[in-house]
Amino acid sequence: MEHNIAIAAYVGVDWASATHYAYALDAFGQKLGHRAFAHSGEGLTELAAWIRSVTGLEPASVAVGIEVPHGPVVEHLMDAGFLVHAVNPKQLDRLRDRFTIAGAKDDRLDAFVLADSMRTDLRFYRFLQPVHPTIIELREWSRMVEDLSAERNRLANRFRHQLWRYFPQFVDLSEDWARDWVLDLWDMIPTPAKARSVRTGTVARLLYRRRVRKWSVETLLAHLRATPIAVAPGVTEACVAHCQILIVRLRLVMEQMKVGMKQLERLCIAVADLPPVEATAPNTRCDPDILRSMPGIGPIVLAALLSEAHDAVCRRDAAALRALSGVAPVTRRSGKQYTVAMRHSCPHRLRTAVYHWARVAVLNDFHSRNRYSAMRKRGHSHARALRSIGSRLIGVACAMLQTGELFDKNRMPQIPAGGAT
Repeated sequence: MEHNIAIAAYVGVDWASATHYAYALDAFGQKLGHRAFAHSGEGLTELAAWIRSVTGLEPASVAVGIEVPHGPVVEHLMDAGFLVHAVNPKQLDRLRDRFTIAGAKDDRLDAFVLADSMRTDLRFYRFLQPVHPTIIELREWSRMVEDLSAERNRLANRFRHQLWRYFPQFVDLSEDWARDWVLDLWDMIPTPAKARSVRTGTVARLLYRRRVRKWSVETLLAHLRATPIAVAPGVTEACVAHCQILIVRLRLVMEQMKVGMKQLERLCIAVADLPPVEATAPNTRCDPDILRSMPGIGPIVLAALLSEAHDAVCRRDAAALRALSGVAPVTRRSGKQYTVAMRHSCPHRLRTAVYHWARVAVLNDFHSRNRYSAMRKRGHSHARALRSIGSRLIGVACAMLQTGELFDKNRMPQIPAGGAT
């Protein structure tokens, strides 16, 4: 949604970790002033007051350009009432060539380029609007769950490596070495020597309590009591000590992940209760319910779509979603040369979410599975075929969001795939 207020002044802000530089121009490009401000509460308050004083205008008539769409500087200026616009740093680098081709770069020049290019080419900038607090909280929890998941995998792989060093029979018990029953079993049987002395009833109670069906107590103990590998003196003790440290950290991360998943569910429900951006029919389903009905979308993918791509989802903009998630290719045509390459410049969290969305959809949805098979027969790689699936699913999702309908696995709308590679 764009603003309809006439802009009478333009301010470029070159942000940094310690000092921000601002440059102000009027509507005709005449310099109004420039100076640096410290990154602190007083500094940002002084920045807003300085903009009002040098322009002599109300904040609603002043456009501010900056390279980032979020952060304390952006939030402070938006809270002060200024019309904040963001531009991609790579695009700003091209705009800088208008003013100097010698490669010169400093904070004042960047702030001036932001202000003057915004004055002449505002269409290259994205107008920023305040984000609802629920979306901000959902985005943060979504990122925390992703970080915790990566940490869990790292710790599980390190745990497996220690087992491989002295107790390889244990490695074959499960493909996921961070499962609760595996950790409990290791606490009970940390070494091959302990496997030969443990009681059958003790292991049977553990398997029953954890509902393990893959192994019976007899086959499990027979496997763990197989001939152990010979290791140097002290290796077993060292590996056991290392595993004890890793397991404590693993259990903590897994508990934090459970809390994170509950928060994602709570916040997705809260997003469903938010007022819609545009007027809809009374019986129209909310966005989380529509997206959740699609194959391949679970709590983590849903949270990523609602938080990392909130603006595009609200606009039902399939093209923007394809570009943000990386499924839309980058084409280059020059003379007789024509190349189509994968898009690398996109938010990695959203790219990962759409990848897993497509991957699970291929396993559970008949139409996606057939399309995947057809792409593979044409010689496409696994990743390229999944990007094509993701592109089509995004088109279907945006069509469903527009109509307010839930996903029907027996009917697939004819949505263009967008030429994903």
